[in-house]
Amino acid sequence: MIRNTLLFLTSLFISLAITACENSQNALQNRVFSIQDLGHKKVGVQIGNTADIYASDFGGDTAKIDVERYTKLADAIQALRQGKIDAVMSDDEPAKAFVKQNPSLRILDEVFVEEFYAGVIAKENKSLLDSVNLAIREMKANGIYDSLFNRYINRTSEFRYTPKVQNGPKLVLATNAQFPPYEYHAGNQIIGLDIDICYYIADFLGRTLEIQDIEFDAIINAVSSGKADMGFAGFSVTEERKKSIHFTDNYTLSKIVVIVRGEKNDELEESFSEHFYKNFIKDARWKFIVQGLGNTLLISFFAALLGIVIGFLIAMFRVNNEYNGRYKIPNAIGKVYLAVIRGTPMMVQLLIIYYVVFSSVNINKILVAIIAFGLNSGAYVSEIIRSGIKGVDPGQIEAGRSLGLRFRTVLFYIVYPQAFKNSMPALTNEFVSLIKETSIVGYIGLTDLTRGGDIIRSMTYEAMLPLLAVAAIYFVLVAGLSTVVSKLEKRMKKNER
Repeated sequence: MIRNTLLFLTSLFISLAITACENSQNALQNRVFSIQDLGHKKVGVQIGNTADIYASDFGGDTAKIDVERYTKLADAIQALRQGKIDAVMSDDEPAKAFVKQNPSLRILDEVFVEEFYAGVIAKENKSLLDSVNLAIREMKANGIYDSLFNRYINRTSEFRYTPKVQNGPKLVLATNAQFPPYEYHAGNQIIGLDIDICYYIADFLGRTLEIQDIEFDAIINAVSSGKADMGFAGFSVTEERKKSIHFTDNYTLSKIVVIVRGEKNDELEESFSEHFYKNFIKDARWKFIVQGLGNTLLISFFAALLGIVIGFLIAMFRVNNEYNGRYKIPNAIGKVYLAVIRGTPMMVQLLIIYYVVFSSVNINKILVAIIAFGLNSGAYVSEIIRSGIKGVDPGQIEAGRSLGLRFRTVLFYIVYPQAFKNSMPALTNEFVSLIKETSIVGYIGLTDLTRGGDIIRSMTYEAMLPLLAVAAIYFVLVAGLSTVVSKLEKRMKKNER
């Protein structure tokens, strides 16, 4: 059965991948030829980008844009190529990078708006702001900034800044490495104009740079909460952002442009093997998947253990309270805990634990994820175990008590073993959900299995193969867990005969 399932999965993966790699379809019709044509059209933007604000305000009440918001700019580009939206609004340099990789797209000649980029620093950290501004001014005066600009923007130089300080206190940078040429992945490194600027700033301060690659819309929160010292990710200076964050001196001028479909299809036709090489073999990109898989398994395993411990304790307090009225305070606390955890999204819980609960504590992010997912899982596990206990015939409890056994003895030696068997299918479903829920840890800067695929997509501008690979691995994990639990259930049933 397992072998047949794996064979089917492999065949499906290959057939879908080959289909996705074919470029025989005709070019989709473009409906946007100028900025004025954007009215009543579907336009993709990245969440948190100022293009979202401009698109939302465009056209007044008569020619409104239907704004489609995406977490990643690469997803918006993919939607444009597939005809799901009519255009994408983006900063000019990342737009050029996407168009270079996708010849079927083009950039309108008209510029939507011009704006300045600056770094972001917490309101409470005025001394760091002053020091960063001094560093930016110095690198502009000594010509290093111009050399970096020529490399990454004009592409007329090979200069890269080499950090000089190797030991010292850390300067934590929050960024989103899916925004070329300002910050992007190249092999196992994160490079770009913003990154080299930050290396210079770190040297100026006598500190070593630590880069945290997180979601773009989480960067300002990370800086404001103290999880990062500064944020550089192509931030446009706006009055609204100034209310919650300090901006450094401007360091470059940017333009918001409109990307549309062109008149031709992608000229570059590649075979499945070439696509596979580009996505996984080139520059050892498969390592992002392996690293992400390791973090996913680590977080899932220990979060499941923590969830079982918490769930068992909560279930034990509630069952004891129901049968003999004991543990009234723990039972009340357990009810509040269940209501809060089950009544709020997992994403919100993770962000609150990282940015609020541990805001002033420098704690390992994997440990934060384990605590967050363990607390969430514990609420569901407790109710699963409690339902399993209540599924045991109450007559067995009464029989045990009539034989002179203590209530705790009856629970541990008669009720709990049966309750565990009754709860196995539901517990399996909970642990399957836990594995898949870990895909949101990218919001606190961890690379899990899903984010590993996202990093590859940001480097290759292709969606299908990385997503299929991630989906296949999740399927194998879930199928393997289900198989192990199924065999365990069968062994338990043998003891009933």
